[in-house]
This record gives sequence, structure tokens and C-alpha cells, in this order.
Amino acid sequence: MTSIAEKYFLSLSPLQRRQFAILPGIYREWNEKINVVSRKDIDNFEVNHLLHSLAIARFTRFLPGTSVIDIGTGGGLPGIPLAIFFPEVKFTLVDSIAKKIRVAMAVAAEAGLTNVTAVTARAENLSGKYDFIIGRAVTETEQLIRMTGHLASRKSFNERKNGWILLKGGDLDTELSPFRRSAEVTDISNWFEEPWFETKKVVYLPF
Repeated sequence: MTSIAEKYFLSLSPLQRRQFAILPGIYREWNEKINVVSRKDIDNFEVNHLLHSLAIARFTRFLPGTSVIDIGTGGGLPGIPLAIFFPEVKFTLVDSIAKKIRVAMAVAAEAGLTNVTAVTARAENLSGKYDFIIGRAVTETEQLIRMTGHLASRKSFNERKNGWILLKGGDLDTELSPFRRSAEVTDISNWFEEPWFETKKVVYLPF
């Protein structure tokens, strides 16, 4: 059994290949109990969710010891695929809906991940400092920055300066106009050939 991750990431370990291969089945099983992925999307899980999450791994590499918080993770996306890809990076998955965090915790456990913590909370009520804040179609960028700015660690040691890395889609001109000078926007179609990625982007904003 292979996963789409192997198509684009050739240096995966045998363990990572196995973890990525079993992930769609784990999500399908949990989705029948607690709906965290739309019924239509679950059939396209590998492209629309797994590979989409890994766009962040194409955008940058997190060094061992990096701390990453995934805001509005839902059932653990993009955090869990990234936790598989970066086993020496600490991921904190956050959502305000308890049943979604229950799914994220169960998926992480079934995939054998030891670098994942899942928390039911609102971002503005959290404490702690993180090197990167990630999110996938959570809320408008300006609002997300307001909600999470207090979580930003200013001590950078990665290749990229600490910051927000967001997975977004569609026309972002208006949303990102306040950040025109600082935002770096990259088309995911630069890396992945599937048509679904034609309108999808990675948005990076340094803290």
C-alpha cells in the first residue's frame, strides 16, 4: 500500500511511508463516527487533505526541536501529516470543538505519533510560545493574527524567520492587502500537479 506522499517526497522512511498509507483509512473510519471531513472530501482525502497539508513541508523545513501550533485543526489537519513528516518537531493541535480534538488524538495515537499534543481551547485563551503558527482555511488572516499574536516566539533558529504559515485558497488580494509588504504568497501548483491545487496557496507572514 502506497500513499500520494511518496509521489512527491522520495526520501520518506519506511515508517513514514506506512503512516501516510494508513492515514486515509483511519480518517475514513473516524469520519463515520464523528464527521470532521465532508462526505465528498473523504473520497479525495489523499489530495485534498493529506497532500494539501504537506504543502507546508514543501514550503519550508522545520528543524528538530521546533514548536508548531496548528490553530483550528479540526480532526488534525494540517498538523498530523506534518507531524509524520517532521517526527522531531513538536506539534500542538488546537480546536474549540471537543469532538474534533477527540478525533485528532485518536488518529495521532493510531498512527503511532509521539510528537503531537491535542488541546480543546480557543486560541485567544492559550498560553505558551511557538516558533510557527499554522492553519488551514481557519479565518481571515487579520483576525487570526489578532487571536494568536500572543503565542509568537521571537527567537528564530530555523532557515525561515518564525511566523504564520497558512494554507489558503482563492483570491486573497483584499484579505492580504494590510500585509502587502510582509506577506509571501506561493502557489501550491508550483509543487503539486493535481488540478485541485490550481487556486491553493501557502501564505507566510514573519512574526
